[in-house]
Amino acid sequence: MPQLRNPMFVAAIVACAFFMETLDSTVIVTALPRMAVAFDSSPVRLSLGLTAYIITLAIMIPASGWIADRLGTRNLFCGAIGVFTLASIGCGFSNSLDQFVLARILQGTGGAMMSPVGRLVVLRSTERKDLVRVMNFVTLPGLIGPIIGPPVGGFITTYLSWRYIFFLNVPVGLIGMAMVFGWIRNFYGAARRPFDAIGFLLNGVALGILIYGMDLLGNRGVGRDGATLVAVGLALSVLAVWYALRARHPLVDLSALRVKSFNVVNAGGSFFRIAISGPTFLLPLLFQVGLGLSAFASGLLLLVHASGDFAAKLVTTRLIRSFGFRAALVWTTVGFAVLIGACGFFTTATPLYLILPVLFVSGVCRSLQMTSQTAFQFAEIPPGGVTAASTLSSALLQIVRAIGVALAAAVLSLSLALRGGIALDLADFRAGLVAIAAMALGSLFWYWPLHPHSGADLSGHRVDETAQ
Repeated sequence: MPQLRNPMFVAAIVACAFFMETLDSTVIVTALPRMAVAFDSSPVRLSLGLTAYIITLAIMIPASGWIADRLGTRNLFCGAIGVFTLASIGCGFSNSLDQFVLARILQGTGGAMMSPVGRLVVLRSTERKDLVRVMNFVTLPGLIGPIIGPPVGGFITTYLSWRYIFFLNVPVGLIGMAMVFGWIRNFYGAARRPFDAIGFLLNGVALGILIYGMDLLGNRGVGRDGATLVAVGLALSVLAVWYALRARHPLVDLSALRVKSFNVVNAGGSFFRIAISGPTFLLPLLFQVGLGLSAFASGLLLLVHASGDFAAKLVTTRLIRSFGFRAALVWTTVGFAVLIGACGFFTTATPLYLILPVLFVSGVCRSLQMTSQTAFQFAEIPPGGVTAASTLSSALLQIVRAIGVALAAAVLSLSLALRGGIALDLADFRAGLVAIAAMALGSLFWYWPLHPHSGADLSGHRVDETAQ
């Protein structure tokens, strides 16, 4: 078995798996109406397949670290790709909503193991001095998939069949499994610990109820059912935290939150992560419903937004080395908040020469922030705590993504209700985007107190102490 030593090649293999996962999660949206006809159901009910996937991710991710320590990162990562691929075939052959939901649950199980374990593979194959550059590369699939997913899904659904959307994963999955098993080293946990069944059930029930409640709020606005489920989910989450702090071998190890860099990103940085999830829902609606643009024109504007992400990748490592993590986190937060809030003031009279740079630069800020977060959160994590930290970070990321979309939808619904309107208009989108901008600024309470030298061993940034 060859022993792979080039961290960029390891990152490329992991990135391909991440791309398959992110593409699948976005490509399905355009196919829901056709799938509803095939299942003799409605597109609204088909959203259950999306919710089932997210809930499964949130429930299973905390167990991924324990399983990786037992089976080895390479074995589990390879198996996760296999499960995801097999579940994709099941989705493609589904003939009813029940079959589809079951296949999506299985797919979520594979996806839950791919994300955190893939990150572990990269972290354990990369020297600290190369971490920013490698993580910058690994985050690319998360930017590409959501952009090309909807047009690819629309093309396949229109000219072929929605079933081929899921069959696309088969060749990618088979090639990925072969590369992982043949070229990536297998890492085991240093210490064996018992499985925390109580913590697994408590976390699963709490997260499942919380995210499902968020989904109800996002689809129906502020209602009794969704609000009740969110309250119950939050109460159970508090209980789960209380249990994890007292358990001898907790499934979700919260000790990483005591590390300053990790806490800053996963507590304070969550406000920004929520803020970047909202526009993925709001901007397409703003362009089509608020500004009256066609779906194609809306897609082109979103492509400009995404091109800012790609452009930033060319200079991210250099900028972080020159200015440090603190400056990157603070000023990208401010820039994104100002620009995404400005999008709420677009009207049908706003010229393109104003819209395009706002979208482009906001994409640059988003990309710089997320790469800085991904690398900085592990700046002070000791080697023995990487598994627990990666698992906790992945679980928290799924939660805040669900909150971001639900918050954006809830603000739209609340604005519409307060106006007494029947259909959404520009005022509702303005309220939603300004609320998202304010949410992003919440991260500054954690970012601003950071020392300019924070994470310098990763970024390579040096501060002239005599100049301060």
